[in-house]
Amino acid sequence: ADMFANEEGGPEPDWVMTEREQFADFRDLNKDGKMNKEEIQHWILPQDYDHALAEARHLVYESDVDKDQKLTKEEVLDNWNMFVGSQATNYGEDLTRNHDEL
Repeated sequence: ADMFANEEGGPEPDWVMTEREQFADFRDLNKDGKMNKEEIQHWILPQDYDHALAEARHLVYESDVDKDQKLTKEEVLDNWNMFVGSQATNYGEDLTRNHDEL
């Protein structure tokens, strides 16, 4: 309801149908209509997804101008903002910052 409230009784947007399908097919593993702790953990931290490798591939893909799968000093410096804003490079900073949600 935070993102979509069907107050008019009209058709649902396509993205809502897609999310319902994702929930039914991939998130609700035991098919009970709700997500338990294990299903949420599997969704947030999937075992078959390497976040560090994905971020590294993203940085190389976006910064490797000549597409030789190697980063030169110039390519890194030309794309410094990509690296500074990367989740991989600011993770340590996130650990030392105060978090209200904790």
